[in-house]
Amino acid sequence: MMNLQQFRVLLAIRDEGSLNRAAEVLEHGVPTVTHHLRTLESHLRVKLVDRARNGTRLTPLGESFAEEIEPVLARIDRAEQLVTAQRDAGVVSLRVGSFSSIGSRLLPAAIAELQQRTSVRVEVVEAEPSEVVRMLHSGEVHAGLIYDIPELPEFAGPELRLRTLLDEPYRVMVAGNGELAGHEILDFATMGDVDWVLSRNESEASVRVLRRISRGLGYELRELMRSDDLYMIHGLVAEGLGCALTTEVAVDTDFDVVLRPAKQDLGQRRVSFVTRPGPNPAAVGWLGEILSAVATRLEAASAG
Repeated sequence: MMNLQQFRVLLAIRDEGSLNRAAEVLEHGVPTVTHHLRTLESHLRVKLVDRARNGTRLTPLGESFAEEIEPVLARIDRAEQLVTAQRDAGVVSLRVGSFSSIGSRLLPAAIAELQQRTSVRVEVVEAEPSEVVRMLHSGEVHAGLIYDIPELPEFAGPELRLRTLLDEPYRVMVAGNGELAGHEILDFATMGDVDWVLSRNESEASVRVLRRISRGLGYELRELMRSDDLYMIHGLVAEGLGCALTTEVAVDTDFDVVLRPAKQDLGQRRVSFVTRPGPNPAAVGWLGEILSAVATRLEAASAG
């Protein structure tokens, strides 16, 4: 019966042109290499190798057989590497829940870096933070990206483990060529007639901040549109149709928009990598470490 070791011996002889060098490459003794070769030749009932004083070469039948088995061995080697990587990662498919805005700035680079380390498949499920946490509790995802306000945390407790990735002050995004861009600091007391682009989720952190401030000043927010699409939000603001509450890292510099602080305290937005406490697949920990590094680079780029 043929086996993989016999195939490896034949390919090593072909590549090295010598039984001695083939034995060295395979870390076998010459008698072992000779035994595997003879067993393979006996099974096929053909001569696979010609030996001469100037070296060893495969016969035409040996060359033909080697060409057929080489891609098979390569696929077997890849399969072995795949299984080993998935074993070490502790999971075959890693499911991650994420909101669309900052998640789109963090996850793609992190996933690409993770897949350079392991062959684990990553599935991203788009959802708002509250839904991400629910899926985490139910086991539908292994980890997630969420955001909240540190002074009014929406997600806390021993049932969650949070790693802070970004912690940035909220700012008002306005059109770069608009009247509000001419102010160094904006005063919400004079902005009762401003239209706002709000998240579709009423409990989203920026919406809660805007509601708190406007109600404290005695007026209701004017809503231009509800959207979580960053391009839509930036486009509407750039055209001077409304304002939005966001952070430095979330700004797309392809649009003519600027950020302005406010006289009122807008607070901070904290973006976190969230997991369940206790043991998790190794790939979850790797992804968390990579996301921290990606977030640091993103902050440095936005500051520069």
